[in-house]
Formats: sequence, structure tokens, C-alpha cells
Amino acid sequence: MPRIAYVNGRYIPHQSAQIHIEDRGFQFADGIYEVVALIDGELRDEVGHLDRLERSLGEIAVAMPMPRRVLQIAMREMVRRNRIKNGALYIQVSRGIAARDFKFPSPAVRPTLVMTLRHMTFDIPARKAAAKPVVTVPDIRWKRRDIKSTALLGQVLAKQIAVNEGAAEAWMVDDDGFITEGASSNAWIIDAKGRLITRPAAHNAILKGVTRSALQALCKQEGIEFVERAFTPKEAYKAREAFTSSATALIMPVSSIDGHKIGNGKIGPVTDKLYDLYMEYAMNPSRKEQKWNPR
Repeated sequence: MPRIAYVNGRYIPHQSAQIHIEDRGFQFADGIYEVVALIDGELRDEVGHLDRLERSLGEIAVAMPMPRRVLQIAMREMVRRNRIKNGALYIQVSRGIAARDFKFPSPAVRPTLVMTLRHMTFDIPARKAAAKPVVTVPDIRWKRRDIKSTALLGQVLAKQIAVNEGAAEAWMVDDDGFITEGASSNAWIIDAKGRLITRPAAHNAILKGVTRSALQALCKQEGIEFVERAFTPKEAYKAREAFTSSATALIMPVSSIDGHKIGNGKIGPVTDKLYDLYMEYAMNPSRKEQKWNPR
């Protein structure tokens, strides 16, 4: 079955999908994106991802390319046409096509909308068992990390450092010596008292993850102590447990940070419980989705 892409209202073969050379997303990274997990035929945390898409577009003064309900119909049509039950739906909106110039183009220029869908497997027992190493790198990104921008060079370079060092993820460290987040995930540790700690979303220091928001709500529901505060690599090295969260990686247990073994190097009890709680939440189509909050 050939893959199908969406480009500005047209469903076309993936290998034929193109955008104009002067699309501002291509020349300036002047755009926003979202990635929505498709698990067992359901788009997970769809409300949160669309809330964040609208918010990010508003922050850069780009209009939604179509009403939300129409976009949701197009998203489901992508799933239907690709005949995929498990995967990742990529959505990208740019400011549109215009002669190359740093200033905004005419208001008449319409945003560009593209979507692709690729197959992924969500082997939950295998994922839970596979604790993986992370490394820390300097955070060289711009200061509006709350915006899910397509300008991802800092994350690309961080991820490649991780790959070169045999790690699965890079945790980025700001100029004050505190961990912000992963190259493509949020960063979490569990301290000796069993408290769950992650970087606050205040002051645009991180992108507030949709999966992160769901986990925060589940912690409150289950009475798991949740603390939003900055933490250093040195504190992370001494953590009882650590993990990352993202839309497609879900929850990834961390075995080591910069070579420092975390716990016994395997998934810990708090992470294991959160994994089960999140998957119960994500796999239940009748659940009420958590509303995403940018703060």
C-alpha cells in the first residue's frame, strides 16, 4: 500500500509530495508542527495537540489553515487512506509561499499545510523493559522554546551527539547549569523521597509536552507527588529513577545519564506505575482527554 501525503487540500502519493521552493517553512523555518501518536487506530491526545498547534501559530501570528473541525476530518482521512493503525501523524503549518524577505508577507498569502503519516510499532512490554542511556549537552536553542517551531537545528545537533555517544536521547543544559528538556522529549527524575521532578514550563524554558500534561494530571489523580522545579545533571545522576516522555516515544525509562547508572539500570517502580497509568489512559477511547495548558 503506497503512502499518502496531504499538501494544501490534496491527498497525493508520498513520493510525489512537494512544496514550493519559496515556502517560508523551507527558507526560514517559519512554521509550526505537531506529531500525534496513532495507537490502535485512535489519534491519542488529539485535543491537546490541536490546542498547542493553535497556540503556537498564534504566537507567531499565523492563522490556522482551516477550522479545527475541518482539520480533524483531514487527519482522519489521512489515517483512512494510509490504512495504518499504529504510527505517527506529522502536521506542519508554515506562513506560506512568498518572495524571500524577512518581513511578513502580504496578509493575502495563505498558510501552507502538509501532513504525513508513517507506521510505528508500540510494543509496550518491550518498551517498558528497554531502559536506555541519555547524555547531557549544552542547550543552544532560541529562547521561545514554548513555541513548537520547525526551527530544530539545536535539537538535531543535540540528538546527533547522543547518537555518536551511543545514547537514546540528549538532555539539554541551560547557561545556569540546569537541565531544560530532551532534544525530542521532556525530562523527568524521581528523587530519593519518591518525588517526581520535572522542569517548570514557566518563562518559556521548555516546550510543554502534551504527554507531560497528561502525566501531571494522572499524578494528581493518583496522589503521586509532582514537583516542578529546575534540577542539575549532578542531581539527576543521583536520582532513584529517570525517564523521558513524548508523543511517540511515550515513556522511556533511563538507564544512565552521562554514564552514571540510574537505580539498577532498569525501569523503576514509579516509572513502571506511571507507564501503566498512561497507557490505560491512552488506550481507552472513551476517556476524557486532558486539556493542554500552555502555562
